[in-house]
Amino acid sequence: MDGDEQVDSITMLQAEVRQLRQAIASHIVVDQAIGVVIVVGRLAPKQGWDVLKDVSQHTNTKLRDVAGQVVEWANGGPLPETTRRALDTALDRAR
Repeated sequence: MDGDEQVDSITMLQAEVRQLRQAIASHIVVDQAIGVVIVVGRLAPKQGWDVLKDVSQHTNTKLRDVAGQVVEWANGGPLPETTRRALDTALDRAR
């Protein structure tokens, strides 16, 4: 392997590590949001996941972004009105 190939390989591995770190961080936030939804809606874990997916689809927002909004809301932050409406609707459907 020559120097250019080594540099290319290192660059690819660094990009992969960044992607994996981002995926882990997103997964943690999604899990936290599922917990919030479960508690707020008094739902089973599977239902919490389904509610988050439903909100994501109905607001045309990435799941990780919806999860971040829900976690922020649980910590006393604002919840965007479109997300709040979609969450209320999804919770009603899940119950």
